[in-house]
Amino acid sequence: MRLATDASGKLVSIRHESFNNTSMLDDYTENCGGVTKSLYACDNVLVSHKISPINRGTPTSMRAPGAAPGLFALESAIDEMALASGMDPLAFRKLNLSDKDQSAGLPWSSNHLPEAIDKAAERFGWHARKADVGSMREGDEIIGYGMGACNWEAYQVPTDARVILRSDGTALAQCGLQDIGTGTYTIVAQTVSQLTGIPMERVEVELGSSSFPAGPVSGGSWVTASVMPAIAGATREALQKLRQYAVSKDAVFAGQDAEAIKVENGQLVMGEQRASFVDVLNGQRLSRAEGTFQSGMPEAGKYSFRSFGVHFVEVRWDPGISSLRVSRVVSAIDVGKVVNPLAARNQVEGAIVMGIGMALFEAGEYDPRSGMPVNNNYAEYVVPVHADQPDIDVLLLDYPDYNLGEFGARGIGEIGVTGLAAAVANAVYHATGKRVRSLPISKEKLMAGL
Repeated sequence: MRLATDASGKLVSIRHESFNNTSMLDDYTENCGGVTKSLYACDNVLVSHKISPINRGTPTSMRAPGAAPGLFALESAIDEMALASGMDPLAFRKLNLSDKDQSAGLPWSSNHLPEAIDKAAERFGWHARKADVGSMREGDEIIGYGMGACNWEAYQVPTDARVILRSDGTALAQCGLQDIGTGTYTIVAQTVSQLTGIPMERVEVELGSSSFPAGPVSGGSWVTASVMPAIAGATREALQKLRQYAVSKDAVFAGQDAEAIKVENGQLVMGEQRASFVDVLNGQRLSRAEGTFQSGMPEAGKYSFRSFGVHFVEVRWDPGISSLRVSRVVSAIDVGKVVNPLAARNQVEGAIVMGIGMALFEAGEYDPRSGMPVNNNYAEYVVPVHADQPDIDVLLLDYPDYNLGEFGARGIGEIGVTGLAAAVANAVYHATGKRVRSLPISKEKLMAGL
């Protein structure tokens, strides 16, 4: 990673070279420089990536592939360049943020990263940061402040869905995608409830079967943005069928214009006249009104779709006992419309924990003779536990991105882990003066440099 600036601190050159190991049988590519091309404005950017076949198993994607390790390099270098330029790391980043996706030559569909930085910095108390290394102390501990910005692709992929309005007043939504703990069941029920007025507890959601309409894989942070329009389209189709039933011969709105019928609280409404979904279906001796729909993709070549975020991290280093811990994290995330704040905040909190693991604990070890992993168990592959968790404060900006889709929601599953390891590393430098360039940041690495 090589950076250059002019006298004012503006970036004039970025060069990011990365490589990853792969097996002798596959060409798995991590592409660690993807974010480097778009996060900061710079006229001269060179990003390259190479792979090195070795005698190990084929690697695979982990949360935020490419961006998580790539941003460790970029945001560590940005921090180092800010200090070399005599600038506050926050001011340096804001000076160089890109107002468009220069790699694609497209405007952002929506980007509120400057506001995210300002709000998170205020909540964190960045203004109290003293610039000198090791100058902030509390008892035996040296306190370090660090930050890291991030972005991650936002996608909406084709998704099929089925929604059934039933004669008992309940609804059933079906899609072949999965809920791996991200709250998809809740999001689907919310969408049906919002459009029909049926209470969420009376909306049944079925996912994860090949007998259901095809859904996307649970990856890429695209599930919410993809499934909501599919469920919405299927719900509207079911409601349209219900309207047609309601205006048929001998029905409650017989002979009326179906398009003039509104939907409120599980009822069809025309003027002062109302009829529940149950009455309409039972009146026609029908058990259901069913709708199916396939959502599409946003128009290509018009906007660049990404989510944005920033992490502020406080670490505490006790040199007397060689103790390093992350004590506080404040993150602000811009993911368009926040559909379910509780689930969204939970996703970011979990990603932060994973980022701490990446920064301080986790490392795969391999036998150099056999190429086999030697710590592929919970006893020897060290992950953060409850005792390692800091105070976490997540701010969610809520600016719908209607250029991506009608609900304005972008995915939040992966962006929370991007940039976090760099923020930890930058805080460690501020506390210790040791610029650690490889992960995890172990006590041994810190002690070797002190």
